[in-house]
Amino acid sequence: MDDLEFRRRLLADPNDNSQEMLAAKNASPANRQLTDELLQLDAKLDQLLKVDVPDDLADRILFHQSGQPENSRSKIRFHFAIAASIAFVFGLFLGQFHQQFLPGSAQGADVIAQTALEHIYNEAPFVEHVDESVSLQQVNAKLTPFGSELTELGTHVYYVNHCGFGGKNALHMVMAGQGGKVTVFVVPEKSPAVTAFNDNKLQGVVIPLQETSLIVVGNKGQDVMPIAKRLKSDLQQKI
Repeated sequence: MDDLEFRRRLLADPNDNSQEMLAAKNASPANRQLTDELLQLDAKLDQLLKVDVPDDLADRILFHQSGQPENSRSKIRFHFAIAASIAFVFGLFLGQFHQQFLPGSAQGADVIAQTALEHIYNEAPFVEHVDESVSLQQVNAKLTPFGSELTELGTHVYYVNHCGFGGKNALHMVMAGQGGKVTVFVVPEKSPAVTAFNDNKLQGVVIPLQETSLIVVGNKGQDVMPIAKRLKSDLQQKI
């Protein structure tokens, strides 16, 4: 092996300990010195790349990506332009519509409730038979983006994850409640007041927290208020 080939292979892989490379490494003091220097450099680089990853990094990424369209920047700009044109044509109507459903308005809780019902029906096939036996630590990891945490679970948790919720990102959790499972959402939008809601299959309640809303939904006729009150009491704002 000539000197050029030796250096090329050594730079490519300082840890190459094939018989041919071992012979070349020990062929001269210069080769041994170069090998030692590259091994030290390789070790330093390896150490620099060993960065501790926060436990909730994956959750944060999912949280920020949840509910976002999987388009390129150019497509997003294109769609935004279309949306802006439509908004211009129907400006008066859209302006009146959004004024009615601004966060904190009387209708705000109704919109949150309707979104919750639609989300449950859409997600039912995916979570209905799931039982992940979720721990308190897992729940609190998912609650991190909302600046809160639970002091205890108090019941069995079947499922927890982040989800897209009416254009926002929310916590979606399925727990054991009185008379059956209940679905819980924590949404980064504060409801103006405690609001009960129902349809022909489900019923629930929206409860305002400090900067978020707690939503608990169960089957029609199921009393969801006890678990809603307990969750509100156990949910603490993280300092």
